[in-house]
Amino acid sequence: MIISKDNPKKITKTELAKSLGVSRQSLYYKPIREGKDLILKAQIQEVMKKHKSYGHKRIAIELKMNKKKIRRIMRKYDLKPFRRRIWKPTKPEDLNKPPTIYQNEIKWFCPIVPNIVWAGDFTYIRFQGKFVYLATIMDIFTREIIGWNVSIRHDKYLVLGALNMALPITKKLPLFCHNDQGSEYDSIDYIKRVEENKITVSMSAKGHPWENGFQESFYSQFKVDLGWPDQFETLGELIEAIHMQMNYYNKSRIHTSLKMSPVKFKEKYYLKSLALATPQL
Repeated sequence: MIISKDNPKKITKTELAKSLGVSRQSLYYKPIREGKDLILKAQIQEVMKKHKSYGHKRIAIELKMNKKKIRRIMRKYDLKPFRRRIWKPTKPEDLNKPPTIYQNEIKWFCPIVPNIVWAGDFTYIRFQGKFVYLATIMDIFTREIIGWNVSIRHDKYLVLGALNMALPITKKLPLFCHNDQGSEYDSIDYIKRVEENKITVSMSAKGHPWENGFQESFYSQFKVDLGWPDQFETLGELIEAIHMQMNYYNKSRIHTSLKMSPVKFKEKYYLKSLALATPQL
């Protein structure tokens, strides 16, 4: 009921809405909308606390909501995922290195099954004033990191360690192994290890990092999820955290294009393939 000085008679909200020419619900709309927005804001913040690099698309998948609604709330309350620019270390000898004899064999290639193309790359992690290096091997169909290695040097042994972890994991080896043109990947030992497993070597053109964009994108998100490296007291703690983040990425973190984690996507693919191959009774 509403009472005014000019009209001491009690007026109901229905009467007030009628006199204003609006619906009764509109009198409640703003406070209800604001309350719902605040509840959704809190839900988004909870997801962002657990998944630091999630944008509106991944948050929408996590909350099972419309991505436009999530984007509206994030804009309204200025909620932004953490972003970090990636710098890749380069050896002096790589600057004047002649072009490799290997070409980009996957430039116009889009695998539709696992273990067709593996992509290798490495990045640095600044820790207590020094560099720690991380090399990875990714199946670009499932986006799963199937091999990785951590070292205090970026040399052939760094990238060989990641490759050697990946090779025994899968029953079927890939047709192509794609990397950048760094001296680590162009080393005799690395090339020999790839080719002795009957895998074709593929390399990005010099100065074309986007030709290995899957790995570049992975590292930018991985470093955000790992957090500030100096929060760890020892190198051992950092390496343990890296391994935990790899498992988080593979098994839990939603990949935007997959709409699920890489491992779930792979399992779903194989279950579907098994169902198609099983005769119907």
